[in-house]
Amino acid sequence: MKIARSMLVDPDRNQVYGIAAVALSFFVFAYSSLFGQVSILAYYGLWFPLILVDYKRVLGNYFRYLWIIAFPLLCFLSAFWSPAPSVSLRTAIQLLTHLICALIAMRTISVLTLTRGSIVGTVVVMLYSIVFGHYSYDAMDGSYSFVGSFASKNQLGLYASLGIVFSVLYAIVFRRRDIWLAGAGAAALLCAYCLMASQSATSVITTAGLIAACIAYLPFGLLGPSSRKLLFVGVVVVGLAIVVAGLQMGAVDAILGLFGKDSTLTGRTYLWQQGIEAAHLNPILGMGYQGFWVQGFAKPEQLWDEFFITTRTGFHFHNTYIEVAVENGLVGLALLVFMLLRNVFGHLGAMLNRHNDPSSIVLFAVSLLLLMRSFVEIDVIFPYQIGSFLMFYAAGKLTLRRPVPQRPQHRYGHHPIVA
Repeated sequence: MKIARSMLVDPDRNQVYGIAAVALSFFVFAYSSLFGQVSILAYYGLWFPLILVDYKRVLGNYFRYLWIIAFPLLCFLSAFWSPAPSVSLRTAIQLLTHLICALIAMRTISVLTLTRGSIVGTVVVMLYSIVFGHYSYDAMDGSYSFVGSFASKNQLGLYASLGIVFSVLYAIVFRRRDIWLAGAGAAALLCAYCLMASQSATSVITTAGLIAACIAYLPFGLLGPSSRKLLFVGVVVVGLAIVVAGLQMGAVDAILGLFGKDSTLTGRTYLWQQGIEAAHLNPILGMGYQGFWVQGFAKPEQLWDEFFITTRTGFHFHNTYIEVAVENGLVGLALLVFMLLRNVFGHLGAMLNRHNDPSSIVLFAVSLLLLMRSFVEIDVIFPYQIGSFLMFYAAGKLTLRRPVPQRPQHRYGHHPIVA
């Protein structure tokens, strides 16, 4: 049986393949540490063969992606000065190929298909964690929390957050009254249950804030672009004033207290201090991508011991900017911050300037979620992670040329009648 090319690479016709590919990618990102190389090969098998189907449509012009490729390319070059060159080179190659897969998905998968595939993917991930998962004891705060089949409750919280966000956005942004709407509602409830069971303060706070922001934006969509931008500026000013007042009145400590946290964020402030000191050793280019958390090196061994990380793997500074400053210096930090901010403000600009563009709203929400989490988690700088996949996908969408709408023709001819 011959399959038409469009069923694989045309965003308007490949919904079945696209939903399945995105959902399976979610599962691989979540549990590749459990299933190993076979799962990674399956992930590559979803996206790279599309190049053979129609390479012009699938690859596009990579000169437009230079600002996206810049950070992964620096990670690759850092192998030349890394204290663990083999580790840096291997993970940098993985990050580059991961980036290519995300860009292939960006050119072949519509945002609507991405949303549906994400809903399916998060449901599968949550169900697998419920069936095969477990509770874990946190030696730092003395609590038990549900981690599912992950090594960390924060990773479970990330997928639960994404499931809630994509489900809510499908309902309030795309506004389709179909079977997917019921599925999105069920997915949101399942993910909300897992999110609360994980007790991940980071995920709960960022998800609640983002959902509130999305709902608050709904009245904006009824206005024209000029009025929308003016009202948005006013809301931002008022919001900042409320945030500043809340900080002065101790709102942060009150919120943290609800989750059993203190002002040190369960030792993260000490970890950040150690990371800042390490970043000062190689401030410009860093010590090399993935060149710090290497077994046998004195400093990471000390931190693993202090934070009761017996596996001596899978640990980081719990702050994207500190982690990047240590590994890739100020140069890498500037490249990554540029991408994160361009994603947020690029899709925000499209959202405010276009009359009806659900895709921009979805990508802005996802980009904002990743930006909010970047201060306390690391979701966007490692290969085979859903955060980096979505960041590269959203960035790639900013490089696509939007078709210019044709002017309506006069009903009596091709040109208007001039009086």
